[in-house]
Parts: sequence; structure tokens; C-alpha cells
Amino acid sequence: MTRIPHETSGEPNPLTALTLDRLRRRTSMKWRTHPEDVLPLWVAEMDVPIAEPIVRAVTEALEAGDTGYPAGTAYAEALASFARKRWGWSGLAVERTTVVPDVMLGVVEMLKLVTGYGDPVVVNPPVYPPFHDFVRHLDRKVVEAPLGADARIDLGILEDTFRQTAVDGRRAAYLLCSPHNPTGTVHTAEELSAVAALAERYGVRVVADEIHAPLVVGEADFVPYLSVPGGERGLSLMSASKAWNLAGLKAALAVAGPAAADDLARVPEEVGHGPSHLGVIAHTAALRDGTTWLDALLTGLDANRRLLTDLLAAHLPTIRYRPGDATYLAWLDCRALGLGDDPARVFLEHGRVALNSGLPFGTGGGGHVRLNLATSPEVIEEAVRRMAAAVERAENP
Repeated sequence: MTRIPHETSGEPNPLTALTLDRLRRRTSMKWRTHPEDVLPLWVAEMDVPIAEPIVRAVTEALEAGDTGYPAGTAYAEALASFARKRWGWSGLAVERTTVVPDVMLGVVEMLKLVTGYGDPVVVNPPVYPPFHDFVRHLDRKVVEAPLGADARIDLGILEDTFRQTAVDGRRAAYLLCSPHNPTGTVHTAEELSAVAALAERYGVRVVADEIHAPLVVGEADFVPYLSVPGGERGLSLMSASKAWNLAGLKAALAVAGPAAADDLARVPEEVGHGPSHLGVIAHTAALRDGTTWLDALLTGLDANRRLLTDLLAAHLPTIRYRPGDATYLAWLDCRALGLGDDPARVFLEHGRVALNSGLPFGTGGGGHVRLNLATSPEVIEEAVRRMAAAVERAENP
């Protein structure tokens, strides 16, 4: 595939469009979980206005009273076009897609297709906490294959883990986070091809959460898992929700490789009733008409990554931060600060800044926090100032 990088769009940076006062009027989880004196940089919501083409599409639907049940393939067609233009991938076949309520509920449906009660599901911690929670609630067994010290998939550990899951003859699945949350790692074509080869060797089915795929902000190339040799039996979940801040407008797509089409065809018809019709309209508009807005966002996120690097070096130099090539999330190693396994608690109590604790991310999460970069430079500056003050107060109570 040929990479088609994002371009300078000429649109203003959406991360600088809203004041903190305006943001505090929001009623979503990010702004209502903590008291008003807390600066929220935790849950994956962005501090941006919604792209105008999305607002227009949803407004027109409301004005027309078009608020029924979703139908048709416009969402899948828009994603297939986006994939061709953005990633140079022409293998997303509309007939091998189905709409699902959101990515994690789609993951659940895919795991139901390829595993049974008590079967193992391999994950790469530290990883998005619902990977543990949803798998357990599905009565599957979470099996960890931790990332390497470089925050990349350790193929040796992964093979050992796949081998162990194959011992008792159970059906096993591998829940791949691509790009990886929280590290921002973008897996290479070579890595994903090696994953596919291991999965085939040990009879493991791959389900890829690719929700952050449009949010590559570094020099790496996003590679769809279904595009690599051996990925034909894979299942993928994709959505516009993260890249265009549409979590409250529920919709996602499950996509099957050519050899997994029969599996996808077994998804119960009622699953398609779960997505929001307005969500489908919004996501379709984002993928079809929202790319210039996305390019402006990516430029702003790249600047924020560099800003955070400089601020930490100046004010909290013992925090280790390796900027990832994707997502708007920063994974910070705070172990050298001596704040224990849960530094997020200290930053909240002593600095009034809310970050995600690393503990729920599984093995390797202790002593870490996740910080949301999708905000204004001024908020990031204030957050680091508060974090530094919190460390000082913890050291000198």
C-alpha cells in the first residue's frame, strides 16, 4: 500500500476553538465526573467543536424528521472510500461489513462468533481497560501477552501465549488493539504479517479493534490488519467515533476478511438495530466530507505532542514519555516520581487534574498514567503545572 499522508488543510486548529468556560457547559462524562475545580484530561473525549459537515448532516436529518432505524450501506461505502484514499487499501468490501452499535459491542459480537464459553482471549497489556472487562463479562478468559519494553508487540511472548492457548484444544482469539491504546504504537506491516502467521499456525482467530486508525499523527503508516498476508480470516471493528469525537452518536462497522465472510454472516440480524440512525448519518458524513477538519486536528495534535514533551522536560523531567505515532493519548511512566502504583490519585488529590490511572490497563500499568492530548495548548500547560505542584506537595506535605 502507498501511504497518503495528511496535509495542511488550511482550516483552523479545532483544538484551540473552545474556551474552558464553554467546555465546562458540556454535560458528558468528561465534564461531569469530577468537581468543577478539576481539570479533566482522562476519558477519550476531545475538546473540539464538531466538524461542520457532520453538524449539517445531522441537522438536516432532524429537520426532516429522519430519526428512525438505520438502513443501507452508505456508512460502509464511505469507510471503503476513506480507506482507499487515506491508507491506499482497496480491500474493504462493503458486502463483508455489518453495522454494530459501537466498537466494543462489536468486539463482543465478533468474539461470540469465533470463541465459546470459557475460551481464552489474548490481549497485549497495558491495554484499553474494556479489553479486560468486556471479555470477562462475556465469560471468556483473559490471557495476557504483555508488550515489550519498547511498547511494541513481543512476537516471542505472543507465540508462547498462542502455544499455551492451543494446548487444551479450546478455540482461542487474539484481541488486537491497532493502533495501540494507550501507547499510541502503530503496528508495522511486518509485525502484523508475523501476527497473522502465528495466528494461522496455532489456530487463533484475530479480532482487531482499529478505532484509532484515522488518528495517525506521526511518521508511521497505519496498516489495516485485514490487508496483510494471512489476515484473510481476521475480523475488524472500525468507527469514526474517536477521530471526529462522536462517541455520543453510536455507530461502528464490523469488517470481515475474505475467509471470515461466513462468520460475519452469522451475526444476528437484531444487532443491526442497536446503532443510532443519526450516528450512522454522522459517521458517514465524517468519513465522506470531514477529512479537511481531520487534517487540521492531526496538525494540532502533533503540536500538542511536542508541547507536552517540552513541558515535561522542563517541569517533570523524571517522567518518561515516548510519543506514540497515533491516538491523542499520552502514556506517561511516572515510576521515578515515587508516587506509588497509582500516581493518578496523587495528581487528582494534590493537583486537581484528572488522568487515567494505569492500573486498569493490566500488566505494566502500575506507576503510569494516561493523559488526553486532545485539548488546547493552554490546558496542557496548566495540567503540567498542576502535576508538578502535586508532586511537590506530595513530597512536602
